[in-house]
Amino acid sequence: MLFILILVLTLIAGFITPWWAAAIIAFVMALYAGTKPAQAFWSGFGAVFIVWMVLALFKSVPNDHILASRVAVLFHLPHWTLLLFITALIGGMVGGMSALSGLLVRRLVVK
Repeated sequence: MLFILILVLTLIAGFITPWWAAAIIAFVMALYAGTKPAQAFWSGFGAVFIVWMVLALFKSVPNDHILASRVAVLFHLPHWTLLLFITALIGGMVGGMSALSGLLVRRLVVK
């Protein structure tokens, strides 16, 4: 349930809000529906990872990955897909840490 909540809300917000809105969404949803630390982290990580991958592809496919290829060359990466993976990995870490923080704040407040 937590995974789906974070995934859907982050996907919707990804089109109209800045990148850090994913962290706020993961935090609030884990504060609301989190149960276990591992579940909170992996739900936040997986949901934001998938959303950032989809949003990056959504922006990159129409221009035939020209910008992604040039940025990959700038960072000395062999292919634009590695850049896409690293971007999604960073987003996943932001989402996972935010969701875990939300759950820990919930536990602190409930006690």
